[in-house]
Amino acid sequence: MLSQIILDRSQKLTESTSINLFQQIQFTPVEVAFSPLPINTSYAVTGKEKPPILLLHGFDSSLLEFRRLMPFLSHNHQVWALDLLGFGFTNRQSSIDYSPDTIKQHLYQFWLKMIQKPVILIGASMGGASAIDFCLSYPQAVEKLVLLDSGGLLKQPIIGKFLFPPLGFLATEFLRNLKVRQSISETAYFDRTFAHEDALTCAGLHLECQYWNQALISFTKSGGYGSFASELPKIPQPCLTIWGENDKILGTKSATEFQELIPENKLIWIKNCGHVPHLEQAEITANHILNFT
Repeated sequence: MLSQIILDRSQKLTESTSINLFQQIQFTPVEVAFSPLPINTSYAVTGKEKPPILLLHGFDSSLLEFRRLMPFLSHNHQVWALDLLGFGFTNRQSSIDYSPDTIKQHLYQFWLKMIQKPVILIGASMGGASAIDFCLSYPQAVEKLVLLDSGGLLKQPIIGKFLFPPLGFLATEFLRNLKVRQSISETAYFDRTFAHEDALTCAGLHLECQYWNQALISFTKSGGYGSFASELPKIPQPCLTIWGENDKILGTKSATEFQELIPENKLIWIKNCGHVPHLEQAEITANHILNFT
């Protein structure tokens, strides 16, 4: 459940979309083979019509990342936003390892418990890599795939192997610094006025979750997501890749590589947009997704 300090700090939210989505956060226990205790998993769901959409957020983020996108999609679909294992507000346990494999197992068990229908799977940044990994492992659970400025083509960072104490703690404390997060946020947008106080609050609320440091260190030391280049031709589902023309986080090279490697894939460029089209150009991004679905 959400701690009192998170509830108190949520009072700084000012955008209606942020406030509404925060108030919709729910929890459900998800049983996984790698933990003796269920994972109390945070999610939000809205809408009732047509095939379900499942949204996966980026690195060190939360489901609040989809605060502007969900309202547009929920007119036509049941829309789920999930906090991946080790991220967002999903409960962290100090006794388990956080890696792409445990994230995938947890995601499948959540889908099996809560949705049980093939989804239109949408992943943003690292969430795109998570979506690709899930799609390849559980193709029966995915009807279509949407990648938003997605990870999944870059090699794993070597630095994660050297995050031993106290360096791991110091690295995460650096990421906890709100000035650092503000700088990252400004880089993610083409129009930096989007990196305002409400956005910073959304990006920082989950930092107060218990074991945030440990989980982030564990995931980083696992190597994170590497390149799926050799496996992308095996993706059988139709895919839509949406990419900001001004992405300064991942650049633009991966966009055309995804188009070339995934057999049935359409690439759409978003003008005047950085790394987060679902935040910076939410309505345009939603319209492309709805046309695809």
